[in-house]
Amino acid sequence: MWPPCRIRCALKSAAASLRSRGASASPRRSSGNAAAFMPEAAGFPAGVSGRDALRDFSVADGDGFWAAVARHRLHWIRPFRRVQDCDLSRGRISWFEGGELNVSVNCLDRHVHTCPERVALIWERDERGSEVRYTYRELLEMTCRVGNLLRRHGVKKGDCVTIYMPTCPLAVASMLACARIGAAHNVVFAGFSAEALAERIRDAESSTVITVNQGVRAGKVSELKRTVDAAVQSCPTVRQVFVAMRTDSPVAMTAMDIPMDEEMLKEDAVCEPAAMDSEDVLFLLYTSGSTGKPKGLVHTQAGYLLYAALTHRYVFSYHDGDVFGCVADIGWITGHSYAVYGPLANGGTTVLFESTPVYPDPGRYWDMVERLKINQFYGAPTAIRLLIKYGDQWVKKYDRSSLKTLGSVGEPINTEAWEWYHRVVGEKRCPVVDTWWQTETGGICIAPKPSDPDAEIVPGMAMRPFFGIKPVLMDAEGKVLTSNNVSGALCMAQPWPGMARTIHNHHQRFIETYCQPYPGYFFTGDGAYRSEEGYYQITGRLDDVINVSGHRIGTAEIEDVVNKCPEVAESAVIGYSHNIKGQGVYAFVVLKKGVEVQEADLSKQLSNMVSEKIAKYACPDFIQFVKRLPKTRSGKIMRRVLRKVVECDLDGLGDLSTLDDPAAVQEIIEDHEKLLRK
Repeated sequence: MWPPCRIRCALKSAAASLRSRGASASPRRSSGNAAAFMPEAAGFPAGVSGRDALRDFSVADGDGFWAAVARHRLHWIRPFRRVQDCDLSRGRISWFEGGELNVSVNCLDRHVHTCPERVALIWERDERGSEVRYTYRELLEMTCRVGNLLRRHGVKKGDCVTIYMPTCPLAVASMLACARIGAAHNVVFAGFSAEALAERIRDAESSTVITVNQGVRAGKVSELKRTVDAAVQSCPTVRQVFVAMRTDSPVAMTAMDIPMDEEMLKEDAVCEPAAMDSEDVLFLLYTSGSTGKPKGLVHTQAGYLLYAALTHRYVFSYHDGDVFGCVADIGWITGHSYAVYGPLANGGTTVLFESTPVYPDPGRYWDMVERLKINQFYGAPTAIRLLIKYGDQWVKKYDRSSLKTLGSVGEPINTEAWEWYHRVVGEKRCPVVDTWWQTETGGICIAPKPSDPDAEIVPGMAMRPFFGIKPVLMDAEGKVLTSNNVSGALCMAQPWPGMARTIHNHHQRFIETYCQPYPGYFFTGDGAYRSEEGYYQITGRLDDVINVSGHRIGTAEIEDVVNKCPEVAESAVIGYSHNIKGQGVYAFVVLKKGVEVQEADLSKQLSNMVSEKIAKYACPDFIQFVKRLPKTRSGKIMRRVLRKVVECDLDGLGDLSTLDDPAAVQEIIEDHEKLLRK
């Protein structure tokens, strides 16, 4: 099995030769030595003390804040001469102009100089109990070999390499190798179809692809090399494919294929890093677009790395020696920022999770926490809700005393899941940070932490903006809502270093999507509610807002109420065309395992709950009970598929290859038809 045998042994040979939830009722203004909490604050003006004062300073004097932080936290080849040159109305975003650095040096070399034998990666392989550890020295050597291999085969500074691999150390080394030699990387989630992969390769104009023979997940083998073979047939720019071995099964090799494991052994373990301008492209990452065509969001070197590192350190209270467990796939921005770049820039130990939360049983996460002594655990609400179905015993079976912080990412977490996560998983002693951010933001923008140790955390709320982040809410006329206890479109009033710079080859689309809807502001596409205390709660995508008889209601708000029902495991709510109300509410509901109820009675109960908690107009017109919801392998509910089913537009279902189990869609279609016949 790749790698620990052939590659890891060779690398060793080469190396021989060379708190808890608080109780206060409102935000508190803190005091104390800011530098004790944040060493970067030593470069701030005198009088900036306490976390709230730090946040105020970071917004009021963004240039002063980010300059001090960048000088302290990053290693520069050449210092920057200007902190920023940004104009959101024109979509111009530039940070740390004139500065030069190398991202891989910041993630690897500087830590090798001080702590070479510190564990950088713990690869939690699909096969439980077979984890593999890589030190910073070993990861640097692997990265250098990959970098030299790419250079020898003609990959140049400015090229874009597509990586189609499962979450594994060689994938991380490939990302860092691209950064080392000045090439951009385009990581494509290894669950995408050949057609989806090809579309991303073509748009990125990649001539080089890196993949593995097979992927392994939940005990099942996926033929990744075969998918790449099919994809590159329609990608004329591709001239070479590097193929590593994840399993021992041989695969057919073509004329453009290069056996990666063998060729890496021929390379030197030292690779000269390229000096990269702060605004050179670090990576492309494709995300769904409203037009149906994926958007290649562009992130650049210094600003992205700084923001990923800073948010990782302060949102999760990460300290040297901690083990950080982000269970996201590297094909998504969460994996980029909080499995790879953020932890490694901070010299941390990060877990790479290859499996699923229920393989081989629903205790997989917590068994991993016990074995690896994980201190910060970062997962998705959909996985938490899934695990609730199986009962508390699968959690309590394992020792979770190492946990210090729990994180939630990907979508708003409903209060029932939050409470279970806090009470059962964290034993009421671990703060839960419900983080809001996007591929476009590069890193966490709103979260309960950092805050004072005794500061309030409200279940299901992202709450507080991070340093340098200035959120605003806009009304339907495009005016800023200045009061509290209001809802509106969530925008950012000023730029921050980690934000995406453009859409690859389509800057006008970037401007139209993010800068034109509310000129002078960055439009996130999400709706939010600001409480009386000034806390932020994400209400869902604005294209997931239902307008019922003139009343706007976020689908997430309805789902949150439905999910509070003791019998309900999870739900998905969509809007559909209604002749009288404009839009009606349709709810798909999954019951907990073993629950036996009369569906008609439970439907009435759920409607009463929504009527009581929100309003009568928000009550579902239809409630369909289903065994499971259609989800991607990363756990995201595919609501567009549910909309097509309700609209009876089965020809418009689109590509279902990214679904974890496409059979779920057919089950829902059949149950929907039965519901219509009633």
